[in-house]
Amino acid sequence: MRSRYVRWDGRQDPLSERAGIGETLERITDDLLMGSGGRQAVRNLQQRGLPGRQGLADLRRSLARRRQAIQQQIQRDDPLADLAAELDDIVALERAALAGRDDEDARFAELDLDTLPADPAGRFRGLAQHDFVSPEAEERFAAAADQLRKDVLDAHLKALTGALESVTADDVQRIAAMLADLNQLLAARAANGGEAPADEPERFEEFKERHADLIPGDPADLDELIALLAERAAAAQAFLDALPAEQRAQLQDLANQVFDDLDLELQLHQLSGNLAAAYPHGPPAGDGEPSATGEPGEPGAAGGPISQLVDAHQRAAELEELESQLAGEYHGATLDDIDEEALRRHLGDDAVRDLTELKAIERELEASGAARVRGGELELTPRGARLVGEKALARMMARVRREPARPSAGADPEPTGQTRPWQFGDREPLAVQRSITNAVLRRAGEGRPTTGAVRLDPDDLEVQEQEVRPRIATALLLDLSFSMPLRGHYVPAKRMALALHALIEGHHRQDSLHLIGFSDYARRMQPADLTAAGFERVYGTNMQHAFLLARRLLAHDPRPVKRVVMVTDGEPTAHLVEGETVFNWPPLPETLEATLREAMRLARANIELDVFLLEDEPGLLAFAERLAAVTGGEVVRMDAEAAGRTVLADYGT
Repeated sequence: MRSRYVRWDGRQDPLSERAGIGETLERITDDLLMGSGGRQAVRNLQQRGLPGRQGLADLRRSLARRRQAIQQQIQRDDPLADLAAELDDIVALERAALAGRDDEDARFAELDLDTLPADPAGRFRGLAQHDFVSPEAEERFAAAADQLRKDVLDAHLKALTGALESVTADDVQRIAAMLADLNQLLAARAANGGEAPADEPERFEEFKERHADLIPGDPADLDELIALLAERAAAAQAFLDALPAEQRAQLQDLANQVFDDLDLELQLHQLSGNLAAAYPHGPPAGDGEPSATGEPGEPGAAGGPISQLVDAHQRAAELEELESQLAGEYHGATLDDIDEEALRRHLGDDAVRDLTELKAIERELEASGAARVRGGELELTPRGARLVGEKALARMMARVRREPARPSAGADPEPTGQTRPWQFGDREPLAVQRSITNAVLRRAGEGRPTTGAVRLDPDDLEVQEQEVRPRIATALLLDLSFSMPLRGHYVPAKRMALALHALIEGHHRQDSLHLIGFSDYARRMQPADLTAAGFERVYGTNMQHAFLLARRLLAHDPRPVKRVVMVTDGEPTAHLVEGETVFNWPPLPETLEATLREAMRLARANIELDVFLLEDEPGLLAFAERLAAVTGGEVVRMDAEAAGRTVLADYGT
């Protein structure tokens, strides 16, 4: 449970909706109204991120930059450059020692140094056979050989040899013995059909105790250890594959020179086969191996140059796997698949916190009651649809110029919650608190004391706005044919419907709203249906059926004032014949006549008809003129956003 504390600024409502839910819904509204579905809408938000937080796309870009930097480092680094420089220093030390001697053996030794091969592998072999005169040169060569053994072993077996500072010839035998024990454990599992034998945990603990000085860390079980080994083996192979053929051959030559041990070679070969059998499709995505002193492939990283480059390949592979997890472009992908520990190593704690908040979006939507899972899909509840409508209403009304309400006769007045300056002849109740506040502020502005008796001037007075309006039943007809999303009208039209629903539910509860969607057929809808996944890939604009359904619904509505508001982007191309829809483009005369007849029935039933045209095609405009003529209704051409503001501003006037 996390809490966020902010300074009180007078606007917060401690009893309002759960913090952040309304804002979250607003950010996924466009995707929901476009028919993306709740899960996809949340996924899109997770890709974009929350305000001030990184989204999945931002995290992927950060990982990609780090992976590219490591790959560039890999391309620049020469794994044998350090060894070549050290061998050159050793040769220089030996030459200096030979130069101080005046004998024939010294001259032959100098000739031996002059004929050393230029490549590191050949130079190493020549020095291994050289009889050193310089004790310092001999000592440094022995240390270089030990470090080279360590480096090559770490490149393949860092999970087993990482605890060693260097690898001597004696250590090679100990490592071979350890690999033999490990291969026995893997052989026992293979003999048991790939399952761990009953005594494997005890045998593995004995294995760790016997070779404790060779095994860094504390692997919990055999699976953890071989997963690390398989991941390392894959990185080592990637490193070798990336090398030019000449460098790859030199590395193999050096490895043969420093590991002249048939038993070790045999055990390594067996281990390679056992790992391939355990992971035939490649190593699992593991936690990786964080470097002790720096990032692999970067200055300051632990280990020799060969091991560092294998580290770099391993880290690049882990970054690529993380990018794949964040992209989630595989079946059944969820944010729970993302390795948080690996993400923390690469991008820090802030990235993990951002991921945690992204994971919580869907859970919090469900906990707030704004959404629920049904049939594997996340869908808005009626409460969620109301919240979306309220946000849409607030956005639209912020752009509507409101005029002061005027009293009307014939019904009981209702307060709007607003106040306005008093004018001579006003009969509305006085807004006492506001009027006194105005007087106090006026006195303060004049520099007079604000304590004591307050004298009201006429300019201080404000009255409570009231409106008198009959109860209204509205049928909102939304064109849901395929042309609406294609032309960009789908989202603003649905947003207007949700805003109108929120306006009526929240401010005019004595009124009613009937939502009707129509394409090839018309059907009654609930507000939450507007956010359902997908949109109708059907052709046909059946206004006749929509008018018919609206007339029947309004006929049973007891409210005295009835109106139909239709939003469409095309002329009627379908009508009903014996209960079946008939579609044709261009429209048939029968379709136009059937639609006009149904519209005339609305007019005869004293149902007001307002039509908002979202396109200005000649055929649509011609039909609209006939529709207005036969019904006496209003037909207006405007875009969907403007239509929404007009409907809301004019509602009830």
